[in-house]
Amino acid sequence: MLPALPPYAATLGLVANPDGSLTMPFQPSLIGAPGRLHGGALAGLLELAALRAVLAALEPGATAKPINVTVDYLREGRMEDTHARASITRLGRRVANVRAEAWQDSPERLVVAARLNILLDRPAPAAR
Repeated sequence: MLPALPPYAATLGLVANPDGSLTMPFQPSLIGAPGRLHGGALAGLLELAALRAVLAALEPGATAKPINVTVDYLREGRMEDTHARASITRLGRRVANVRAEAWQDSPERLVVAARLNILLDRPAPAAR
């Protein structure tokens, strides 16, 4: 089951899609430089996509927080809807490694990508 989006997602106007991806509909408040999406909005979209993927893979009651994020801006974000997805490359006991990608017109033409290390806090196993 996919976790609910945190309050910051509303600031970006994010929409959760049934396939687990997120969509950030264009809105003027997302403009950074004239005619382009703000890089922070794009990075926020990727971070939330990554956290959502990790939390969906963990047991109930677990929490996750980014400890390292590297963002690669590959082309300018145009003033249109942006979509993101994340995939877990390694899910350890304490740390998850995740790749997140965002695109606009085609998933083959990425706008931005990120690698994240996410610290996991899992509930203690129930005593027998």
